[in-house]
Amino acid sequence: AEMDMSVSEGSLWQKIFSARGFTAVSHLFVMDWASVIRDVVGGLLIAGALAAWVPETFWKVFFLSDEPRLAFFWGPLVGPIVSVVSFVCSIGNVPLAAVLWNNGISFGGVISFIFADLIILPILSIKRKYYGTGVTVFLFATFYAAMALAGLLVELLFGALGLIPHERNALVIEPSLSWNYTTVLNFLFLALAGVLLFRAWRTGGFAMLGMMNPKDATTRAETAHHH
Repeated sequence: AEMDMSVSEGSLWQKIFSARGFTAVSHLFVMDWASVIRDVVGGLLIAGALAAWVPETFWKVFFLSDEPRLAFFWGPLVGPIVSVVSFVCSIGNVPLAAVLWNNGISFGGVISFIFADLIILPILSIKRKYYGTGVTVFLFATFYAAMALAGLLVELLFGALGLIPHERNALVIEPSLSWNYTTVLNFLFLALAGVLLFRAWRTGGFAMLGMMNPKDATTRAETAHHH
């Protein structure tokens, strides 16, 4: 099933708040969440499993935490590799990045790890189907080199500006419930999400999502990962 939900008439606000525009937004909201929900949940589960089951001593040795000079180069090189085998991309890799940072990976390694969501195995499989093995290998090598170099450069820049955190206590989730501005924002956006879900349900958005053929779904998933 092909879906064209573009709204071209009127100003930006008219496009958003018109009945057709609101419907289009709700459908896109549902499709975007459908394409990333597995990565988000998977990222949290993998991050929790690694934090709970993998000893801190393993990470310290693996990331060369006791050798800062070597770790500076090693982190950006190994960060993308960890990302590739983790099968987690999009925002799902952020909780895992926090776990890696807490366990000794260099700042540049964290950056390259986050960048590497474009070369995880499922995405490489999609690229191979579209572009062939040769082009996929070239893209992987090019992306990997760019991500590793970017990690090194970001660490150099942030280090020179004194912006690299000294503490390694990033929170994957809040340890307890509390009432603060985050709670208020959570309620507001949960309410907005509920409105969009209801609108999508009333206007056939879920039915259209179910009718999407595998090619449409694959393309949508790859697009979401690139965002």
